Formats: sequence, structure tokens, C-alpha cells
Amino acid sequence: MLRRYPDAGEPLSCKPITKGLLNHGYRVSTTRGSYFLKHHLDDSTGDRATIVRQHRATQRLQSLGVPVAPPVQDTEGDTVTEIGGRCYALHPWVDGLHRAGAQLSTDQSERLGALLGAVHTGLEQVMGAGTGAGAGLAQRTGGSVGSGGSVRAVGSGGSVGSIGSIGSIESIESVGSVGSVGSVGSVGSVGHRSPDPADTFALIDDLLAVARRRHSRDAFDELAEHRLLERRTLLERHADRRPPTPGPPATGWVHGDFHPLNVLYRGGDPVAILDWDRLGVQPRAEEAVRAAAIFFVLPAGKLELEKVRAYARAYRRAAGASAAELAAAVHRVWWERLNDFWILRWRYCLDDRRADPQFPAVSALAVWWTREYEAVCEAFTG
Repeated sequence: MLRRYPDAGEPLSCKPITKGLLNHGYRVSTTRGSYFLKHHLDDSTGDRATIVRQHRATQRLQSLGVPVAPPVQDTEGDTVTEIGGRCYALHPWVDGLHRAGAQLSTDQSERLGALLGAVHTGLEQVMGAGTGAGAGLAQRTGGSVGSGGSVRAVGSGGSVGSIGSIGSIESIESVGSVGSVGSVGSVGSVGHRSPDPADTFALIDDLLAVARRRHSRDAFDELAEHRLLERRTLLERHADRRPPTPGPPATGWVHGDFHPLNVLYRGGDPVAILDWDRLGVQPRAEEAVRAAAIFFVLPAGKLELEKVRAYARAYRRAAGASAAELAAAVHRVWWERLNDFWILRWRYCLDDRRADPQFPAVSALAVWWTREYEAVCEAFTG
């Protein structure tokens, strides 16, 4: 494959760094440096046209000063190589560290919000209006966030990669529904409808049945049962607060998976936004709220509201988003969280426990957010 990239040098080593259901990643060392080789596997985002669209978006964003890592072009000027019916792309290797919100100062939190705002305004420039083909792409690349449904309807998710890895273009893969790390996910459902509590009640019943009939129950199963019963009570109490479907002005092109493992820092500054597989048309402000709920969640399931406030103000300024738009997004993401059980689906439906350590904080956040709803909303809009 490297023969297609004569400026890349001669290969010295190729080491796998991520193995997920969506993509595989490798660090390729050559006589001229290091590269990230991405093997696209997911059928919904791995076709050539979709990958090329992602590549062109990052190339154009880079010209606007957004920190990204566009792919290397081959001798023909292409950025996608097809071998055996699968698509590959070669990216420059980016050295850096992932930083969660606890590792960010208030000033850095503000810069993070400004960065996401720059991404959204930049995408609006390079991708055009969030309609037409873009809407179709969003529907194709994202599942319905937090949608209920039965356990038996659960499809395959993505993959949590090597969380502690340094310098990779992708150290975590997107997942299907509300997915990776702390439930950042893709909306993409037709009309961006909010989850129906009736579907969620059915899902809760199915998950409870699976959790209760396990032969060797552990502390996780006990916590899962407690949270499922607790969530059912909360949904019964707040069922009348299901948010309406947002209108077209609220949607636009978004990264689709903006969270700590898709942002690389060098020192105190972000140097690369990674993993654009979920690029699509979604409610923009919801991505900002969803990202904050991942960056700034504490282990006890609370948000660092001071940092959220600095982040949100900077995002609103950079993106030109109104306080009303953020308030609506807070409501929709809160509702999304009340109806979301992706970690339990992984454990009980896919027999995949890689996300289990996230469950205590993620599940507690939905309860805390419900109790502190007004304070959370003020942090995003004040």
C-alpha cells in the first residue's frame, strides 16, 4: 500500500493500535516518519464516497485554521485506497494526549467551547447548508439516539479502543446508538425525533429480565437493576416532558462524536480533532451539550458547572447560537439520557463489558441532571 505514497518512505514497522467493529488502526513507521493507517470497516460509514466527503471536509477545515489531521494524498491525488473491497486511508501521525474535563482549567474549558463553535461554523462554510444530501448522510451514519426498542432489536455497536493511548488519530471508535465514552453518539434519526418513553419502558423490562436471571450476579448487576427501576420511576414522573422535534434552523453539519478521546492536546492546546466518521447533519447545539456532558462529568455523576458555563458561553459566541437554542438542546439531551441504556445493551445483549466502568457515572448523571435541571440549564444559557 505504501507504494501508492512515494513520499511516505520505506516501511519499518506496522503495529495495531485499535481494533473495533467500525475501524482498525495501525501505527506505521517508515524511513521518513510515522503515520496512522486507518482501515474502514463499518458498512454505514466505510463506503468510498462517504470517506472522501469526510476527507474533503477536514482538508477544508484545516485551511480555515481548525486543528485536524487530513489524510495523505497518493500519487493520483486520492486519499482513499481500496484493497480487497475495503477502504484504507493514511494520515500523518499526531503526537499528543487526551484530556478529560477534570484536566482542563476554566480557561481551557472556554477554549474548548470556542473550538467546537469554530468546527460548526467551519463546517457550515465548507459543507454548505445542512439539508439535502447532508440530511441523507446523517440518517445513514447515525442511529436514533437513546431510542428504546427491545433488547432483541439491538444492533452491533462500535468499539471502545485503547483509552490510554497517546498520539493516535483514533483511540476510540464511534458506536452505533448513543455510543462512545460517556454516551456521546449520533442522532441522525429521521426528523431527529426524541425517544418515546413507551419504547424505553419495554426496553427496561427486557433489560431487567436479563439482569435478574443471570446465574452469578455481581455488584454491577445489582447497580444495573437499581438504576433501571429508578429510571422507570423518573420516566413515569416526567413522561409529559418529552421534547418536540426541532425545526430545520436548529440543524447543521457537526463532527458527530466530539469527546475527550477524539481531541488531542499538546501542552494546554488542542492540536487535532480526530475521527470524523460520524460527520453528518444533526441539531448543532445538542452536540455541544452532549460533549460537555462527557468532558465535564465527575465520577459521582455530577457536572462541573463552572467549567460548563465557561465552555457554553464560548461556544455560543463562536457558533452564533442563542441561549434559547442551548436551552432546547439541554432539554433534549437530558431526555435522551433518561431513555439511554447503551452500556447495559453492550453488557447484556452483546456480552461486551468494555464500557462497564463508565456505567456508575453515566447512570448517576441522568438522576443528578433531573434533580439539578434548572442549574444545568442556567450553566449552558447564562
